[in-house]
Amino acid sequence: MTFRKILGIRYFDGTLQELLREIQKGGLIVVPSGPNLADLAVLHAYRRAVENARFAISDSSYLVLLWKLRTGEWLQRISGLQFLRGLVDDPPFREKDATFWVMPSQSDLECNIAWLNREGIPVKSEHCYIAPKYPSGDIVDEPLLAAIEAQKPRYVVINIGGGIQEILGNFLQTRLSYQPTIICTGAAIAFLSGRQANIKPWVDRMMLGWFARCLDDPKRFIPRYLRAIRLCWVLMRYADRSVPAART
Repeated sequence: MTFRKILGIRYFDGTLQELLREIQKGGLIVVPSGPNLADLAVLHAYRRAVENARFAISDSSYLVLLWKLRTGEWLQRISGLQFLRGLVDDPPFREKDATFWVMPSQSDLECNIAWLNREGIPVKSEHCYIAPKYPSGDIVDEPLLAAIEAQKPRYVVINIGGGIQEILGNFLQTRLSYQPTIICTGAAIAFLSGRQANIKPWVDRMMLGWFARCLDDPKRFIPRYLRAIRLCWVLMRYADRSVPAART
């Protein structure tokens, strides 16, 4: 197990079992997407959040391939789906009152709780929080902070949109009185609970999750992944260095 700096972000490079052991130490764990990495220069609060994270997980197959082209080194890819499946089977994660979940809506909350309960994870509505519509830039959410402090779960799992959840996670890690493991997995649970495209394990292994999402919702995801093309230029130029903020 090693860590690698990519675009100023500390990336985990190891096996899933090593990852599950490593997250027991707590801290903010992020899963950056290709489109957001491509825009690091203009997403100032997001860039600060992912650089302040304890480490990132290499879910982006595009990033893994570009890193190989840039350095000749393979970064071991662990997808958000693979990570979440491993978490659900991990004994500490399955303990009563071990988790707290930030959900994007009431309907997602109900669907995701039902799936978690079927998987043997004892989650109730009081272990969840429905995120409001956050503004762009830095985020402050005192009600969420108070809810987590009242329960003090071992894991806080944030399931809202990429580019926002990391900023929220950074807010929590700087304000909480203790250090839980804060996990930003975004839509991963929605793939498993049926709220988004059902990505089969073989599709995930073949690095085609992005393609399945484009087929399922082309108007939403094709423009998003086209944005990620710029990541090639960004990574070739900066490699392990932080991306400087764009001039305004």
